[in-house]
Amino acid sequence: MVVKGPGSGTLRKTHRGRRPPTRPEGEKPGLAARRTAARLLGAVVDAHTPLDALTDGEHGHPHFLALAPRDRALVRAILASALRHRRTIETLLQGYLERPLPAGAHALSHILHVGAAQILFLDVPDSAAVDLAVSHAAADPRAARFSRLVNAVLRRLARDRQKTLPRALAQTCDAPDWLAERLTAVYGAVQARAIMEAHRREPPVDFTVKTDPSLWAERLGGRVLANGSVRVERLPAPVPDLPGYAEGQWWVQDAAASLPARLLGDVTGRAVADLCAAPGGKTAQLALAGAQVTALDQSASRLARLNANLQRLGLAATLVESDLRRWRPERPFDAVLLDAPCSSTGTIRRHPDVAWTKTPEDIATMAQVQEQLLESALLLVRPGGPLVFSNCSLDPAEGEALVEALLARRQDVTLDPIQPGELPGAEDFIAPQGWLRTTPAGGGALADVDGFFAVRLRRLR
Repeated sequence: MVVKGPGSGTLRKTHRGRRPPTRPEGEKPGLAARRTAARLLGAVVDAHTPLDALTDGEHGHPHFLALAPRDRALVRAILASALRHRRTIETLLQGYLERPLPAGAHALSHILHVGAAQILFLDVPDSAAVDLAVSHAAADPRAARFSRLVNAVLRRLARDRQKTLPRALAQTCDAPDWLAERLTAVYGAVQARAIMEAHRREPPVDFTVKTDPSLWAERLGGRVLANGSVRVERLPAPVPDLPGYAEGQWWVQDAAASLPARLLGDVTGRAVADLCAAPGGKTAQLALAGAQVTALDQSASRLARLNANLQRLGLAATLVESDLRRWRPERPFDAVLLDAPCSSTGTIRRHPDVAWTKTPEDIATMAQVQEQLLESALLLVRPGGPLVFSNCSLDPAEGEALVEALLARRQDVTLDPIQPGELPGAEDFIAPQGWLRTTPAGGGALADVDGFFAVRLRRLR
């Protein structure tokens, strides 16, 4: 059931209905994929466009949608490598340039980065990567006069990579300066470096399973984590083709993302609100645990995705399309989970574009939004009931500092500290203050997870 409330969102415009571009007759195979990769890389780093939107299978960029599935996969791999290692690639390329690229030569820079990503990090023949980059440059009026430079630089990069790449990786932090400085200020130089090293690696895939984790670990080729999630280091097939997907036996959910819902305790038969709920992993957890879940989100398209996920899983919830800041239900809930929108810096391993699309200003803006959402969420929980606030940011402005400010100004709200035994495997992530802070560089029984913050609060009256 979907209920529209105040502030309901509207479906965003998409590229559906546009005629996709076609490959010109006689064009080299593979060139369209490289050209698309460079175009999308520019959209990410120059226009701060989220990569998921550009590579969405239904509503993505028209040049991406025009590609065959195999070429789409190659574009995604190129972009992931180019973004995860952007500073390293930049450093190596600069070493082969007698002078910096001309101001505004963005197209040329993106062509070089796409070629370098293949040479340094992907299983693509050097000759193919260089040849297609040169052809791309020669066909682009903005870069044509530099095609010989592209050829020379990428050939030298390929020739020297065994010597130069390890040194560049050791000396470079693959993050924008503002993010590296911010992580260092919060976590210290050693821990910040470890977090940024984790951002370079493709993460494993975690699954929350409905029954028998050991069985699904065997069937999926993974292992059971201390919290009950099943982890697979490398997927043997696309997610929809894996055993159990069609039958709704599991859903993809990072192990850290599975922790906040557990902080509500036993929710059997209780009325629970999952706020900002899409795409629905936590909604599914709560429904599976026996809660009467109301899942709220202001985006119609995201709610449609949540509904589809619940249908596949055979789980039920009441869906409400509304802006949390304006929504007032008839009665308060027994428990509330607010997994708030944030800068998403804790998910850079999975979404390397986040490092290059977000800014310090975005963090400040999101912290203000989270403060508003948290104040609104407190109105929805009955006195004495738990409210869990969480997000996938690594920045304390969106977590620890925000909660401390709330507790300082609200005498009717108290912190309910998380006890170590509540979250098996996550003991090392529980801070002395009683909240949860995971990082990709954390250790213990539940290592190699996304960055997450979670805290449990209670209204006194």
